[in-house]
Amino acid sequence: MDLSQLRYVVAVADASNFTRAAEHCFVTQSALSHQIAALERELGQRLFVRSSRSVRVTEAGSAFVARAREALRAIESAREDAAATAGNVVGTLRLGVIPTVTAIDVPGALVRFRTEHPSARVELRVGNSDALVADVRSGELDVALLGLREEVLPRGVAVREIGRERLVVAVPRTHALARRADVALSDLGGMTFADFPAGTSGRAQSDVAFGEAGVERDVAFEADSAELILGLVTADLAVSLLAPGVVAGGARDVIAVPVRQGPVRIEYAAWDADAPRSVARAFLRVVDAVVPT
Repeated sequence: MDLSQLRYVVAVADASNFTRAAEHCFVTQSALSHQIAALERELGQRLFVRSSRSVRVTEAGSAFVARAREALRAIESAREDAAATAGNVVGTLRLGVIPTVTAIDVPGALVRFRTEHPSARVELRVGNSDALVADVRSGELDVALLGLREEVLPRGVAVREIGRERLVVAVPRTHALARRADVALSDLGGMTFADFPAGTSGRAQSDVAFGEAGVERDVAFEADSAELILGLVTADLAVSLLAPGVVAGGARDVIAVPVRQGPVRIEYAAWDADAPRSVARAFLRVVDAVVPT
């Protein structure tokens, strides 16, 4: 068993396809298949069930892949820690962000990170806060930038608050509320809303606030994209509760109206509480530099 075989097994498990896994590993499919077959003979277990249309991980394969991931992460950490003793930051920073992050200029922060650490690589993933926290806990991500309602604190990870905003109601410029100085949640009852999918942390901010206020609302449009939500607002199809920074950076024909006692969204940077990798520590130093204390 060697390191390349571990990488090949993990790549096939992730891609569920030998061809795509070989492309990811920059080897031919025949070479990758040969190495995995050799490993299966050594283990005396089939790791994958192959068919003409799909590749499925066996029970033994699932157990092996989990340990292979741990081994690969340990090897990567060992290489990074050795480099760090000489003051070098190497390896790949795996960063997760919500699509509505406003507390940090993400491209600007990554430019600064890459300028300070040119040997490091960055992989960026966009998702909802709950999924990103789970990926930090599992080691799939090094750092995540989250947005959660005020009463919720991420569990199982270390966090640093990087910003907080009270949500505003986004309405089209021609809407009756557009000229109001502010509104109450009760003023929004009965209106058609666009919001993030039910069950996500982005949606929970509004759901909890309206529920506690005893105000019913009609969420007719669900979308993962703030850009799409703002497009629906611009078209006068719906209104939406969003962070003011999201509205300010979006459609020009949308007005942000403050909401009295509206929900507060807190943005966090989250990372592994026990053993953050050197690339994570380096990126967190950038966060500290660009976010006011």
